[in-house]
Amino acid sequence: MLYMSLESKIRSLKAHPLIQVLADNGGNPRTLVLIEPLWGVPYNLIAPFATLYMYTQGITDVQIGLILSVTMAVQVLFSFLGGILSDKLGRKFTTMMGDFFGWGLACLVWAVSNNFWLFLAAAILNCFEQINQTAWYCLLIEDARPKDLVGIYTWVNIGGLVAIFFAPLSGLFVRSYSIVPVVRVLYFLFALTMILKTLITFRFCHETKQGKIRRAETRGISVFHMLGEYRQLIPGMLKNRGVLKAVAVSVILYVTNMVSTNFFGLYVTQRLGLSENFLALFPILNAAVMLIFMIGLQHRINATKFRIPLWIGLALYVVAALVLIFSPAGRLGFVLFLDVLLYVFIAAVAAALVNPRKDALLQLNITPQERARLNALIMASTVALSSPFGYLAGWLSSMDRRLPFVFTLLLFVTAMFAIGRIQEPQVEER
Repeated sequence: MLYMSLESKIRSLKAHPLIQVLADNGGNPRTLVLIEPLWGVPYNLIAPFATLYMYTQGITDVQIGLILSVTMAVQVLFSFLGGILSDKLGRKFTTMMGDFFGWGLACLVWAVSNNFWLFLAAAILNCFEQINQTAWYCLLIEDARPKDLVGIYTWVNIGGLVAIFFAPLSGLFVRSYSIVPVVRVLYFLFALTMILKTLITFRFCHETKQGKIRRAETRGISVFHMLGEYRQLIPGMLKNRGVLKAVAVSVILYVTNMVSTNFFGLYVTQRLGLSENFLALFPILNAAVMLIFMIGLQHRINATKFRIPLWIGLALYVVAALVLIFSPAGRLGFVLFLDVLLYVFIAAVAAALVNPRKDALLQLNITPQERARLNALIMASTVALSSPFGYLAGWLSSMDRRLPFVFTLLLFVTAMFAIGRIQEPQVEER
């Protein structure tokens, strides 16, 4: 009886829509999904303490914002190069190069940083990750079935979320040894895992069909000539209302995520008075909620419908921002913890709805033949339009640590208006 029950559960697990997505999309999608924790584990160990690591070593709010804005300006150039290199060198090699320089080498510099200029240098090296982004997206989805894109992006999110459950380890070490030495060691470990990720990509991933076509088409064409060809792509992108709305939402979410990543820790510790020991706990709670939603409920939502799920997710982001903004400082520790916990829960459900869909929506609205350069152009536009807001968020935080989150609230409302007018993309079987 026990054996039959176990066998039934295994069959049920294999029949789960998300498992079927991996079964139907082997090769690159499956490999990239499975190795995502190599990036996700160290990143999430560090992320809660990254800003405090800088702040503890004398980097001010304004300097943090300045680093964000400078690096985003550099990312614009790297984004353009990402599209060109993805075509000329192939999706696979460009992904490997971005992982090695953008994370492996950058993390080594972060590990030894102790002043503004070293932190700035590490952040600029991290801009190589923008080259990786364009190639990685192409490597992930170009040979996949279009109808499975939401499922694939859900798996990418799950891979990152599972890694978050390692975050308590960093919290335990911080309590025992303080932030600076712990984060330095974690950055060294991050560098090692990204080198391993690069090697696995080399061994188990293959160049996509479209990547091979673009490599042949761009052979003998100079990088400068290809940079000039972006001018031919811009008018077409500007005429595509679906792409423009998807880009607008991407920009808004890019900015809001930047604010949350860099100023949430400062807000809850420096203004609300919450102990820094709790910072590693919130990503775990966020991940748990997102995983429950993605595994238990995501497949019950029509994967080809985008407008309503996105609108609901953005509305939840608005509610979460209101909860955080109106949390009074100086409350009892347990009550304050519950306030922040409520914010984390609502924001997690919002992210589970929004993140896979905004990525899939963008890919379904662009031309497959020019996917690399269009992704690069869109990414460059996203970063360029977002770049002033890093400094703005730092300046707002220096006046009142609530103001960056008031700003994100206004951006979420704007995104709701944009999403309310999108047309559902036509998803075809392949």
